[in-house]
Amino acid sequence: MLPRASPVSTVGRMERRNRRSDTRTAVAATAPPSAEVARDRLWAQDVRSSIRCAAVLLALLLLIDWGVGTLSAPRATLWAALAVLLFVVLYPTRVSAGEGWLVARGLLRTRLVRTDHLVSVRCLDGVGQRLVLRDTFGARVEVDPRVLVANPPLWRRLDEDARLSALRSTLSCGQTALHRVSERIDRETALTVFKVSGLE
Repeated sequence: MLPRASPVSTVGRMERRNRRSDTRTAVAATAPPSAEVARDRLWAQDVRSSIRCAAVLLALLLLIDWGVGTLSAPRATLWAALAVLLFVVLYPTRVSAGEGWLVARGLLRTRLVRTDHLVSVRCLDGVGQRLVLRDTFGARVEVDPRVLVANPPLWRRLDEDARLSALRSTLSCGQTALHRVSERIDRETALTVFKVSGLE
């Protein structure tokens, strides 16, 4: 005869199942609906551009090596590694935002900042301009302003939450940086309207 299952162990398994079910239900309840999340609509296009650039570099290097008669397995591996490195460098950050938060997902890491508890917003000028967001919890996210310009829903979500941070008196500096982005978006919107209407 098979040994009968202990009532205690059966109850324990049922409790664990119930806890897992409750956890899944809680996560589903707190997750924001996809309709409320603004995303970078050009991200997939930028990824394809990164792949094309890496593929073109690899093809050119292999073609040059083959043309001069120096192509070998080790050299082909080296060129492939360089192409992969270029893809990693060019890989675009995927930005999405919802009510009170903004996430920047890179190839190697993901960063999240609470946009309704911002402390500062700064513009970093250089080879590639960056908008640096910091919140009261110490989190920090860098966003390319061009992503906000190309995606008005993302900008509106960030702007609304930044205003809320200002009302809460947590945003000590950043109004100037946000104003610059807002002016840039207004200019781009006006140019788009002119192009569509044929007034440019």
